[in-house]
Amino acid sequence: MKTIKHKILLDKREKKKEKNNSGSLTRKIVTIIICLVAGTLMLCWVLNTAFLEKYYVMNQQNTLLKGFATIDEANESGELYSSDFDVEFDNLCANGNITIMIISADRTILRSSVNNTQKMLIEFMDIIFGERQNETTVLLQNENYVIQRQKDKRLDSEYLVLYGTLSNGNLILMRSALESIRESVKISNRFLGVVGVFSIIVSAVVIVFVSRGITMPLLELTDLSKRMTELDFEAKYKPRAKRKDEIDELGEHMNEMSRTLERTISELKSANNQLQIDIEKKTQIDEMRKEFLSNVSHELKTPLALIQGYAEGLKECINDDEQSREFYCEVIMDEADKMNRMVKKLLTLNQLEFGNEVITMERFDLTELIQGVINSSGILLSQNQITLTFSENKPIFVWADEFKVEEVVTNYLSNAIHHAQGEKRIDITCRQMEDKVRVCVFNTGTPIPEEDIENIWIKFYKVDKARTREYGGSGIGLSIVKAIMESFHQQCGVINYEDGVEFWFELETKTH
Repeated sequence: MKTIKHKILLDKREKKKEKNNSGSLTRKIVTIIICLVAGTLMLCWVLNTAFLEKYYVMNQQNTLLKGFATIDEANESGELYSSDFDVEFDNLCANGNITIMIISADRTILRSSVNNTQKMLIEFMDIIFGERQNETTVLLQNENYVIQRQKDKRLDSEYLVLYGTLSNGNLILMRSALESIRESVKISNRFLGVVGVFSIIVSAVVIVFVSRGITMPLLELTDLSKRMTELDFEAKYKPRAKRKDEIDELGEHMNEMSRTLERTISELKSANNQLQIDIEKKTQIDEMRKEFLSNVSHELKTPLALIQGYAEGLKECINDDEQSREFYCEVIMDEADKMNRMVKKLLTLNQLEFGNEVITMERFDLTELIQGVINSSGILLSQNQITLTFSENKPIFVWADEFKVEEVVTNYLSNAIHHAQGEKRIDITCRQMEDKVRVCVFNTGTPIPEEDIENIWIKFYKVDKARTREYGGSGIGLSIVKAIMESFHQQCGVINYEDGVEFWFELETKTH
């Protein structure tokens, strides 16, 4: 119970962690962009507060200089006091936020931008000569004019003032108030603050949606890479838009990497599987080698024991009569012949299996070969009272090694003779199959057990060991048949019937 609860708790923590991770990239992008927007607005506010007034003073100073140059030029051309210059004079005062007054040497006001000229004249005189009431800072000075920054302590106001003389000696006074720029800076900062808050909110909302458009494909690629680490190659990235960007290109590359990994792992698994098969084969070969040595030892042990026993009997003259000596000699010779035949078969099989036996492919009459084997086995057929039928009388020409095919037919017929039971009938048939012919040797008797069918081609394997020993079989014949047919690159096999067993092999009839 505790284990289940612990597992559920871990699953919840894992899901929570994945959820947090899925939003972390979006949060980072939103935080970074908002910080950039807020930082930019703060920088604008600082620059606005620190430098806007100075910039305005510099700009207004240039405006005063341009105005002075315009008026002096009009004065030289004689247009200063004409009605044609009135509009330009008014525009200069209104657009530049400048108060202008031109005074003659006897203090006669020649032109003014205000109606109350006497009051304005007093203020100008006080600005120029009222040093006790004003704090003055000279910004620019030459022989024609002076530009200074003055603060009126009485009115607690600050001005930018230009006073000088025109080319005809008349005095010109120009003044621009600086309080308006300070108020503008305050208003600008308040407006910047309101706009900044609104911009941050709007940008946060926009960035959330925009960043999700970026982070969602990245999260999908993250999930894809995680599934790839778990060898889940069914996961594929699907582009979200018709126009491919770098993320879609990365997704395509990951899809290609997934396919390459799947193919590589498949090849590795195939190679590993083949390696396991090779290891199993090697193990099987080692076991077969051990079994082969054991079988050879077992097969040779009995005849050697008989030869030794009967040879000792002859030496010790157990039976002195001639008939007994002949019997002992016949047993020794018979067992020696069995050993000789078995060794020859083993040598033949060894040469076939290791490819040392020379295969001579030639065209010969298969019907004639089978008939020759039947004729040579006639005595055995008669002794065992077996009826053999072979109805083929037309020549059948095949391509193979004639002597080895004869050995195959001889082995099949020998097995059939020794295992024929019941009706004691053997049927040999040849069936034409396109460019091949199948030779079948059927004998009545007990079918081979199903579990033994695959093993009968193995060296020394005997289904009925007692019966095999009875007729002197070594269990090598069918192994030789299998090796011969493999050297021809042809098939052979066995089929069980209710009343007997059929062995078959195939040979080519056409030249390719």
